[in-house]
This record gives sequence, C-alpha cells and structure tokens, in this order.
Amino acid sequence: MRLTALNIHPVKSMAIRPVASADVLFGGLATDRSWGVVDADGVVLTAREEHGLFAVTADTPATDASLSTALRLRAADLPDLLLDEPTGDRVRTKVFSRELEGIPAGAEADAWLRKAVGRDDLRLVWCDDPTRRTLNPAHSRPEDFTAYADGYPVTIATEASLRQLNDWITEGALERGEVPPAPLPMERFRPNLVADGEIPFAEDGWTTVVIGDVRFRVAKQTDRCVMTTIDPATLETGKEPIRTLARHRLFDHKTMFAIHLVPESTGRISVGDAVEVS
Repeated sequence: MRLTALNIHPVKSMAIRPVASADVLFGGLATDRSWGVVDADGVVLTAREEHGLFAVTADTPATDASLSTALRLRAADLPDLLLDEPTGDRVRTKVFSRELEGIPAGAEADAWLRKAVGRDDLRLVWCDDPTRRTLNPAHSRPEDFTAYADGYPVTIATEASLRQLNDWITEGALERGEVPPAPLPMERFRPNLVADGEIPFAEDGWTTVVIGDVRFRVAKQTDRCVMTTIDPATLETGKEPIRTLARHRLFDHKTMFAIHLVPESTGRISVGDAVEVS
C-alpha cells in the first residue's frame, strides 16, 4: 500500500488542508486540530452544531510554508485574519466528556469568527499543551494524548473501503428505485491519512501501521456521526453515508468507517510513502 493523501485541520471542523508532507508528533500531525472554537460554556464545537465552520479556511506554517504567523483564517467577504500563538491565562474547555485547557486567542479573533459563522457566543482557543488531554482508557495508554481531535491523534481511511461504501450506496439507491447519487468523496470522513489498499475494510484487522519511519498503534475503529452527512461545499445535509453504513457497518450500535491511530514514534511522512500493516 501507499499513502495517497495527507490532511491537516488546524482548527477543528474548519476546511481540510491537504499537504504533501507532514510532521508526526506523539499528539498527532503537527498543528492538526491544535485550535478550537468554543461556545459560552467552553465546549469545543464541530460542524455538527455549526455547519458554517466548514466554510472557514485555517492555515498554519505546516499547511502553508509562506506563513510567518501561527494561524491565518479566511472566509468569504472578510479580510484575512493573522494570529500569533496567544499568551495569557488558560480557560477550561471540553471535547465531549474530556476536559482540556486552552488559551483564548483574543477579542479580535472572536469578533472575526462570530462574523464568519454568524453566532455571537463563539471564541477561538489554542491548545498550548495537548499532553493535558487524556484519552479513553479503554483504547489508549496513560501516556497517550492529543489536542482537540474528537478522540484520538490520527485517523486513517482506505480508498478500497470508500469504493465499497460507494458501491453499497449505489446498490441501495437502485433497490429503492432511486437515481444513484454521485460517489461520496473521502473528504466526508476527514481522515488525516489515506492509503490506497486492495481489500475493503482490511483495516478492521490491523494492529500496527508503519509509514516511512513512523510507527502507529491502532486504537479502535472510527464510529461515524451525522457530520458525515453534511456536504462541505453546499452545507446541505443528506442521509448518506450513515444510512448505508448502518446497513453494512453497524457494530455495537455504531456505524464504522476508518480507524484511529496513536503515534508510537515521530518523524516526517509524505504522500507516496509505503504503508506497512500488521
């Protein structure tokens, strides 16, 4: 297998930033989900709650080497916002049931974000120390950590599995007498890593993944939510892929696609690298 795509999401739930190479740290790809948007209660939001986050583009020097600041935000009809890593007192945040702390980006960033998304209680925060974030002990070790990712540092999906899923979606539409929809792109699942692969869902049986000189441990399968039903281009919501995953990939009442990884070493990986699994 080969690595066919690499994606970084500097601000959780904002636009995907494809890159040719990325540095892997113990907490995930460098700058991936290191910033988050929180509500008035400090809960880190996703596009599940605010579809408009998909329409905002965030870049760091890891996604745009020309940047001399820590973060650049872009949105339609607004000037670009350039930000340095903030300093000051930390505030409590929460990613689902996991507690974390972050440093607020400041009033200018908050005002820009509220205009971009259209909600007046949003704040932008930066995770200055992701080691404070503990993971689910059922699928991790005490030393594992990440920043604002949903649950684990890295997600990998395969093109073979996506082809099978799209075939199932087409078959289901024909059974219902419907015109089959266009194939879903991999972007619906927002994986950090994409491998080609030959056997659909072979990743269910992986325990380790090695890409270049970097070794990853498989934590668990990735359960999917309604965020995958949102078209990131139009922000419209449909029934796929959850309807089809619920028919073919339902395990323990959860719909599964892709797997979560935890880095066990660090290094740089690139599109085209060999992917070895066991």
